[in-house]
Amino acid sequence: MPVESVFARLEPLLPRVQKPIQYVGGELHSVVKDWDDPAGMGTPAGSEPVRWALMYPDAYEVGLPNQGVQILYELLNERDDVIAERTYSVWPDMEAVMREHGIPQFTVDGHRPVGAFDVFGVSFSTELGYTNLLTALDLAGIPLDAADRTDGHPIVVAGGHAAFNPEPIATFIDAAVLGDGEEAALRLTDIVRDWKRAGRPDGRDGLLMRLAVDGVAYVPAFYDVDYLADGRIQRVTPNRPGVPWRVSKHTVMDLDQWPYPKKPLVPLAETVHERYSVEIFRGCTRGCRFCQAGMITRPVRERSITTVGDMVQRGIAATGFEEVGLLSLSSADHSEIGEIAKGLADRYDGDNVSLSLPSTRVDAFNITLANELSRNGRRTGLTFAPEGGSERMRKVINKMVTEDDLIRTVATAYGNGWRQVKLYFMCGLPTETDDDVMQIADMARRVIKTGREAAGRKDIRCTISIGAFVPKPHTPFQWAAQLDHETVDKRLKALKSAVMNDRDYGRAIGIRYHDGRPSIVEGLLSRGDRRVGAVIRRVWEDGGRFDGWSEHFSYERWERCAAGVFADTPVSLDWFTTRERDLAEVLPWDHLDSGLDKDWMWADWQDAVREVEVDDCRWTPCYDCGVCPSQGTEIQVGPTGRQLLPLSVV
Repeated sequence: MPVESVFARLEPLLPRVQKPIQYVGGELHSVVKDWDDPAGMGTPAGSEPVRWALMYPDAYEVGLPNQGVQILYELLNERDDVIAERTYSVWPDMEAVMREHGIPQFTVDGHRPVGAFDVFGVSFSTELGYTNLLTALDLAGIPLDAADRTDGHPIVVAGGHAAFNPEPIATFIDAAVLGDGEEAALRLTDIVRDWKRAGRPDGRDGLLMRLAVDGVAYVPAFYDVDYLADGRIQRVTPNRPGVPWRVSKHTVMDLDQWPYPKKPLVPLAETVHERYSVEIFRGCTRGCRFCQAGMITRPVRERSITTVGDMVQRGIAATGFEEVGLLSLSSADHSEIGEIAKGLADRYDGDNVSLSLPSTRVDAFNITLANELSRNGRRTGLTFAPEGGSERMRKVINKMVTEDDLIRTVATAYGNGWRQVKLYFMCGLPTETDDDVMQIADMARRVIKTGREAAGRKDIRCTISIGAFVPKPHTPFQWAAQLDHETVDKRLKALKSAVMNDRDYGRAIGIRYHDGRPSIVEGLLSRGDRRVGAVIRRVWEDGGRFDGWSEHFSYERWERCAAGVFADTPVSLDWFTTRERDLAEVLPWDHLDSGLDKDWMWADWQDAVREVEVDDCRWTPCYDCGVCPSQGTEIQVGPTGRQLLPLSVV
């Protein structure tokens, strides 16, 4: 039966909620296809389409710019046999209205009930969106526990970086896709399509079995977890024949073959990023030991200069955006970043198109690059991420940047007209002491002093932003103890006091930080196992929503619910967070293969404790992290030697 839009029931209720425009849809380049005939060419017998509801589990203003969802949305909708629509988390006021009037979780494209789709794909950039998943499932009429779902419910598939340890939400999802989503989403679609055309053999269980045996996704229900008396995991084993013991990540090797998004969505309401973003390369081999993104996205794969240029040209023409973000984990490390920046600046010289990079490594920065990036725009400031406050800490985390490197860089920047520098740090890193954190204040003072000397003036600023460190799976720090939030807060308050009480430099230094309690909850969700799912559910039942937003987050709620769930068991909130693991322990994600060799990660963890640094393997011999041989891949870097030609004669 055709699935009707709920908009006629929804529209009269929109004046009762804040920011109603986020629920309206109709953005430029959004797609609404016929439910039964997506190609608009009649419906041949036996050719029922595959229908995806794609979700970013946060508010519209955060979710719409998300690259992962936008890429899959466009990629899937290019196929005539697929319908893909988007949905986002609704604010609590809208949730109340929807419950009052019986309106289900809906897509913003066709305003169709999410529960009517074949696949409900949820992309998790952060674990703090887990309670929002439960809200969406409940509003959609989809049972929270996957075991309670019938053939009439969509399969719930998790993706994104958090999917590399989906065990805390294993109860709530049917499958998880690890790694790059482009090829995996199309493969999963083909499996669903073939299963539907074959008459849905063996029902829901038959479809999940096909996904598991194919290796396209990890199906938690097909694995049993046994525990030791002390709470540690004894083993994780498949409970069905044919299911793989380990599930590997997906890696797209030739990014030039996947130049998405081609037509990005242009938001109707204000969003956190309003720009056309191009991922200029994927992966990172700098080896920062805290960085999960850098570890799980290896190897490095660059987009060519010509593909980047074509994507920018097409994206600007399609959207009218006036800012282009050249994105990656370390954008200035692209082997042709100088040529890309100059070529784009030349192309759009005299236009209102400006270029931007995310935070730049100090050792990859040069003033020529900075000048090209700011040629067509204003100099808003430069952002660097030393991460560790002391030289010793930067060795521990393998951030091979000295304080002298930073000072030389900021002196060059201030001397060439910049007035604002932002510095990012973490607090609570392994082996960290009070003094390591207090050295952040010393560094900020030296930055201001150097900047005043270089610029010959005093109207310069340095902002330091500090977050609490959370150990992540598939990193050398996955065994580390997380620092308790009381110590994190004590150190950050002492640092703030030291900065603000400095008569000479205090007014020129801004300091921003969040308390350490949200990081403890993130730590629980990052390194937790299936037993954490009961905590997530209890928090949600207690009103937990939007835990990534400070105004909605409640540490007391998480602490209370964890204590209740874990009472009379050998585990606790502290057990999952502030406890150090050893090599012999089975980690909840050991059966999920990011390509990294566990022995190599352990050796790197020991190097961290000994303050030993490791070079970037792009420019030095391989140090056997395991990714290339295990994934059948290799590092792909330029230079290509090509030029980015002007679009027209200037």
